Amino acid sequence: MDADALTDARRAEWQRLDELSRARLDGRGVDELIVRYRAASADLAELKTSVGDSPQGAYLSTILVRARLRLTGASDNILTQIGRFFALQLPAALYRLRWLTLIIALSFIAVAVGTAAWIASDPALIATLGPPDALEQYADESFTGYYTENPAAVFMGMVWTNNAWIAMQCVLFGVTGIWPIYMLVQNAMGLGVSGAVMVAHDRADVMVLYILPHGMLEMTCIFVAAAAGLRVFWAWVAPGHRSRGDALATEGRALATVAIGLVFALFLAGLVEGFVTGWALPWPLKIGIGGAALAIFLIYMVVIGGRAHRRGETGDLIEYEAGTPRLVAG
Repeated sequence: MDADALTDARRAEWQRLDELSRARLDGRGVDELIVRYRAASADLAELKTSVGDSPQGAYLSTILVRARLRLTGASDNILTQIGRFFALQLPAALYRLRWLTLIIALSFIAVAVGTAAWIASDPALIATLGPPDALEQYADESFTGYYTENPAAVFMGMVWTNNAWIAMQCVLFGVTGIWPIYMLVQNAMGLGVSGAVMVAHDRADVMVLYILPHGMLEMTCIFVAAAAGLRVFWAWVAPGHRSRGDALATEGRALATVAIGLVFALFLAGLVEGFVTGWALPWPLKIGIGGAALAIFLIYMVVIGGRAHRRGETGDLIEYEAGTPRLVAG
């Protein structure tokens, strides 16, 4: 076969395909694009079979690539993806967890306060926690010394990585339905035991002052992570019209978004804990900084997230990235 002869015979058709791949199309235009794409693909196969690599084949391949991208779509550039992630996907995913996060927060506080009140009310229970001199040293020195015994940058890095790991465990192992609850109860009871020791030594005010600046945002992030994990578990238990595999895939993608976003929020909490909590600043200023950090997160979660949710965002990937969903009846 003569490649030049085929090119001369098909040039107008290939140029028409190229025009369609660049133009705004209606339904008829899409149909024509598909028909011409198939015909041009057959021409390319014939060229490859007859003459192998050739300038004519390279020219036709370029046209076909452009047409195929028009048919199948193309991934956005990285800057567009980052912008969409922080402006739409992450806040929408957080917004979906707002009420479950509130329930978890109230339950956590109830367990922590209840544990502290129960132990602090009985000297015999306090005595089981350790020798009196060790408990006194903890209340007077060790509790506050924890925040200043390491350089601020080192301490910040330690608490950030530890809390980020806890948050990711809650999300990733949330499908069990047990792990997030276990971690929350364990931490709430641990906080309650510490509170009981501080209350028994009249240092409850010190504990509150040292926990509030960073703890408001830090614990909120952990509550959100637990809510995300339990949401994955519920998708497995009650998938609705979807198969369990589809439900887990959809919720898992959306809530993995939460896990990534919480890394950044916990970094902010770590900055407050490392550079604010242990520093010699007025307590109203410390608590104000912590409250501002929490306010930024809640505005992002509720206000920006609500706006993204009303636009139809769920926190999942866009269809091109996630794949076309399977349609089901009902």
